Amino acid sequence: MITRKRLAARACGLFAALAVGLFPASATAADGPTAKEPPKVDLVLDVSGSMRANDIDGGSRMAAAKQAFNEVIDAVPAEVQLGIRTLGADYAGDDRTLGCKDTKQLYKVGPLDRTEAKTAVATLAPTGWTPIGPALLGAAQDLEGGKATKRIVLITDGEDTCAPLDPCEVARDIAAKGIHLVIDTLGLVPDAKTRAQLTCIAEATGGTYTSVQHKAELSGRVRQLVDRAADPVVNPVATEGAKQCEGAPQLKAGLYSDRETFGEHRWYRVDVLPGQELRASVSIGADRAVNNDYGVLLRATTVHGREIVRGSEAGDGRTDALSTGLRYPKADTDDDSDSDAKPAAETVCLQVSNSFSAPASVKTTPGMPVELTIDLVDGPDSASDAAAFGLGRGWWTLAVLVLAGLLAGLVWGWISRWRISVWRTN
Repeated sequence: MITRKRLAARACGLFAALAVGLFPASATAADGPTAKEPPKVDLVLDVSGSMRANDIDGGSRMAAAKQAFNEVIDAVPAEVQLGIRTLGADYAGDDRTLGCKDTKQLYKVGPLDRTEAKTAVATLAPTGWTPIGPALLGAAQDLEGGKATKRIVLITDGEDTCAPLDPCEVARDIAAKGIHLVIDTLGLVPDAKTRAQLTCIAEATGGTYTSVQHKAELSGRVRQLVDRAADPVVNPVATEGAKQCEGAPQLKAGLYSDRETFGEHRWYRVDVLPGQELRASVSIGADRAVNNDYGVLLRATTVHGREIVRGSEAGDGRTDALSTGLRYPKADTDDDSDSDAKPAAETVCLQVSNSFSAPASVKTTPGMPVELTIDLVDGPDSASDAAAFGLGRGWWTLAVLVLAGLLAGLVWGWISRWRISVWRTN
């Protein structure tokens, strides 16, 4: 039975994609790609000695993998550029140094020649070590260049045997480069250690992990992942927030990605014209083990530091991603003296903060994945809208609380005086 784990960065991407779907007119940042490039997929296959084991439907793991590859190659969509990389396919000796370099590009990523690809796969035989970390680095290089959708599909039956090049850390480093490369992992009859390592690799890049026990499961899952690469997606634009509002990157409507370490504050700037409403949301993914009880803050301020509005959310360790958002409508100008003059925009500073922490054994670099959605829409016309009324800005809330407190005090004082007068009379 195939099991899937929806992971942190993937959950983060899902929130961002939903936010973009709500605001289709400005879903892509101004400097995003203008022409769709063909998606790229690199299949990474473990050909180590353990793939000889005969425990998948009465045949070897290698035979199941070959059958799956042949079926996938026959079904690859025409628009997908496919490549194949192996690990542990050539060196059968005991030299660890050589064994941990045993990864090569079997079929170059590009337009698919189905006969040539099948012939290359047919020559494979279980041989050597399991250098997953080096293979992932090689696959990332195979997919370099362009802004197309990129996906690595790793099929292995065991954990990496070439530490200290930890494949989980390799995956985090790949994700931190902002190249929008997703790694999906499939474990063939995995044990607990293999399952944990493959899950960590997938979590780091927003991919999925699947446990495989049968041929049909393997073939079906790999085909599904290759088909998924052909689905249209919105790739976030990589940006880097500043330590303060001054000098922060200027963002337009769109989807952006960044990285933030534990307890860090990052700043961004957005120009809002009179009559517009700024809608912003942020998601931070816990792509590694973190302590329970954490929070995310998204705060809008003026350039002088006065807070306009904030959004916050807290978690207790039950979720892999945490999201929050805010709205800020800027009132339209009433000055009609010069209708040809362009209204001045207000620069709004956005602060993204987190209160994540982690055990001492967990590395804090690279930072956790951040996705920030910015949209600018026409401001609300009706005073019944909470944002137009001003509750989101805080001042109306404060005024209502003060007035309610004053009235409550007056009523309570009158009741107290009445009770005292009755007591004295009696």
